Amino acid sequence: MIGLHRAAWPALGAAILFGASTPFAKQLIGADFATASPFMLAGLLYLGSGLGLTLVRLVRDKGWQSPGMPRNEWPWLLGAIAFGGVLGPLLLMVGLAHTTAATASLFLNLESVLTAVLAWMVFRENTDRRIVLGMALIVAGGAVLAWPTGEASVTGIGPLALAGACLAWAIDNNLTRKVSASDALFIAGSKGLVAGSVNTALGLALGAAWPTASLLSSAMLIGFLGYGLSLVLFVLALRGLGTARTGAYFSTAPFVGAAMSIAVFGEPASSIFWAATALMGLGVWLHLTEHHSHEHEHMALHHEHGHRHDAHHQHTHDFEWDAVEPHAHSHQHEKMTHRHAHYPDTHHRHSHS
Repeated sequence: MIGLHRAAWPALGAAILFGASTPFAKQLIGADFATASPFMLAGLLYLGSGLGLTLVRLVRDKGWQSPGMPRNEWPWLLGAIAFGGVLGPLLLMVGLAHTTAATASLFLNLESVLTAVLAWMVFRENTDRRIVLGMALIVAGGAVLAWPTGEASVTGIGPLALAGACLAWAIDNNLTRKVSASDALFIAGSKGLVAGSVNTALGLALGAAWPTASLLSSAMLIGFLGYGLSLVLFVLALRGLGTARTGAYFSTAPFVGAAMSIAVFGEPASSIFWAATALMGLGVWLHLTEHHSHEHEHMALHHEHGHRHDAHHQHTHDFEWDAVEPHAHSHQHEKMTHRHAHYPDTHHRHSHS
């Protein structure tokens, strides 16, 4: 096993934060502004994420600092923002307006499937039968949890829009992996600011009134925790796990939301909930007990990210280093061949014969 190591915890943490935010966000649905314009609610959630993370970054860096992202990574980030921060939320709002809540939840399980398919087929991320089976069980658990129980399924533009939203977020996930070695706070904050601005502007343009101070603060706090910090952890997980595995862990979020609804809001625990728990638990176990090891070659690479002086970071410093780890600076990886257990992380994006 590659350990329930540093790599797995951020992915599970992202799922927990996002899943837990759902039942709390639903409490805002009764407010007039949310009922009149789902764009406004989505916009405030994303704005809470973007503004909150920007503030955290300013405090951390003691003022505005350049993100230091390499020039060749900017197109990947802009593409991720366009698909995940603009197109995805817009299609989601269209889909929610033309389908039932249960059907929408069922369709949203497509995101992890499409994320993995793109990672494996387009971006050539390695996988094996164990990982595919684990992801299938996790997705099956989410499908069981969201299966309609009396609501009529809706055909037409609604499901198509929801499927389009899932595809947009799947593209976003794979593009974000390309920049995951850069500052996670900057990446997540940028997405939040763009998505929040676009959706809030649409809500106002469609006639939504600005919410009261209490509703505004509630929505932005939920957005900061469930969308902002969750996305920061998601980016860190992409860095350490790769796209498909991170997407599989993140797809346990519906289970977290259901568990939170039961624990906090007193909803009954049905047999469906326990069946989903078993499926998702088995799928996560298959992922956590993965062992992938073979001789592989690292090509020469120059980049910047937070790191420790491990087997892949044996370099000297051209500045006075205080010996504190992890630390970040621009560094060079020399060509290397060795064997050890690994994930398809930032330093292991190689093909398999």
